[in-house]
Amino acid sequence: MIGIFGGTFDPVHYGHLRSALEVKEIFGLSEVRLIPSAQPPHREQPAASALMRLRMLDLAIKNQPGLIIDTRELTRHGASYMVDTLKSLRQELKNEPLLLFIGSDAFNQLNTWHQWQHLFDYAHIVVMTRPGFEIQNLDDFFKARRVSEITELAHNRAGKLYFLQVTQLDISATAIRNMFAEQQNPGFLLPDTVIAYIKKHKLYQRPKSHHLH
Repeated sequence: MIGIFGGTFDPVHYGHLRSALEVKEIFGLSEVRLIPSAQPPHREQPAASALMRLRMLDLAIKNQPGLIIDTRELTRHGASYMVDTLKSLRQELKNEPLLLFIGSDAFNQLNTWHQWQHLFDYAHIVVMTRPGFEIQNLDDFFKARRVSEITELAHNRAGKLYFLQVTQLDISATAIRNMFAEQQNPGFLLPDTVIAYIKKHKLYQRPKSHHLH
């Protein structure tokens, strides 16, 4: 089984990395693919360039076997739709079960995604929830797909829905960008190598205002 993690990674932080590592172990995945999006359709455009976000991701997962960067969304033109990404992965990986990991917030918005029903044609969806998260009235489309055993994901290549409690490190990329803008210390929220890269390239700085004297 192969895990799929999409995101802007602007910047990548321990919230992303811890989740990726945790699901790799829980599901016994052969690899987890981290897929940085070029133009996310649902949010404002990333502050750092695609190349810089890729470089930070690269620095962050060095020496982590099984975490792999997949650049297909960066090399594809137009908006980064997950359904297109899963379709191209499926063509390459044939009968390998694919697990698309999303957070509970994203799951609540899933019906706004481009061709969202077709995500299940290519992958299973695993919703990572916080402890205490209540699954609100699922409609029949989701109920029919929901499973409670990991083996059901392993025995099918796509089409199932699974809810998983993970250690949610409540870290926000927005808060990290603000810390850099305010020149505060974001230590222990993201890898030191990534912090060093951000400082070196002066990312996430506020534009200096010109005071008139």
